[in-house]
Amino acid sequence: QVQLVESGGGLVQTGDSLTLSCVVSGSTFSRYNMGWFRQAPGKEREFVAAISRNGDRLYYTDSVKGRFTISRDNAKNTLYLQMNSLEPEDTAVYYCAADSGLVTGRTTSDYDYWGQGTQVTVSS
Repeated sequence: QVQLVESGGGLVQTGDSLTLSCVVSGSTFSRYNMGWFRQAPGKEREFVAAISRNGDRLYYTDSVKGRFTISRDNAKNTLYLQMNSLEPEDTAVYYCAADSGLVTGRTTSDYDYWGQGTQVTVSS
């Protein structure tokens, strides 16, 4: 059973930084393309960033380009999301997800496994 556990969320102020982590267990981490999604209250879960199995392809939603960086350490079975210049609009529950498909997915339906989420709150 593949398990994903996020950590690193919290309450920060506008302009601050946070780094989220997601540890994967129960399967070979390098088999999966990985993604970060977020869900704000009353809104649908949306794509934030994705990274291919070996880390050579990165994808971001427009609103976080230049501020967020996705990375992975296959030796540590860990996915990261470095978030800089945080804005109140970034407030959401952030989820990591694993995708066993051939192409790095950017929609929720592309992903097979999900973590429980970690709350990020940015105050103005």
